[in-house]
Amino acid sequence: MSERKNVYFFYKKEDKLVEKVESLLDFAKDHGFIIVEDDTKANIIVSIGGDGEFLQAVRKTKFRSDCLYAGIGVDDTLSLYCDFHIDDREKIIHAMKESQIEVRRYPVLEVIVDGKTTFKCLNECSIKSSIIKTFVIDVFIDDLHFETFRGDGMLISTPTGSTAYNKSVNGAVVDPMLPCIQVSELASLNNNLYRTLGSSFILSDKRKLTLKIVQDGNDYPVIGIDNEALSIRNVKQLEYGLSETPIKTVKLKDNSFWEKVKRTFL
Repeated sequence: MSERKNVYFFYKKEDKLVEKVESLLDFAKDHGFIIVEDDTKANIIVSIGGDGEFLQAVRKTKFRSDCLYAGIGVDDTLSLYCDFHIDDREKIIHAMKESQIEVRRYPVLEVIVDGKTTFKCLNECSIKSSIIKTFVIDVFIDDLHFETFRGDGMLISTPTGSTAYNKSVNGAVVDPMLPCIQVSELASLNNNLYRTLGSSFILSDKRKLTLKIVQDGNDYPVIGIDNEALSIRNVKQLEYGLSETPIKTVKLKDNSFWEKVKRTFL
């Protein structure tokens, strides 16, 4: 950590936050860190906000694998990506200087739309009907036609994303040290014509998942990438797999993923 000095701060320029951030920036400069305005010149990228801001920071800086990401919270809301609080400036600097932090590699989901456009996400990718009508998806694992789904949509999540939207649809919470993706259904319709597994399932990082949308008049689904919606119409096929380059995040040694899960949900 000691050789990493160029820091880029990502945050919303809100009046209630600017003063605290400016104080934090001055504090960082006093301790030998260099504040940069261009994220491509940083080797540490710090988001200030909550989990949503952390997701935006990673996305806006293009999921860089050659730097460290860190999250700083601004309120008392429990967070899975933010190990620090903006009022604990000395704790932040002390942790960095005294090696009280660890580097964690978080799997990143890669999504290819219609064989052309590639997107990445840290939490999940969802595909849902844009109208009040179910739609049909053929599900392939590698080259195997696994099932034909009919319902509101499907959710594909990473291990770190397993505690977000995925958990609310009864998906499993997955240790982020396991490189895998999870597939969960959104209100599936199971009858004599359409039959699905009816539960979430987990695929290894060596697998490829393909969703082919059956064109039946409801072919304008809404695709969500983390906390953003994609403005893509007439999607026919989505391919999912884990990226070969995870992102690196910093965390306090005494604040593991499972400690955060316990603190948040139990």
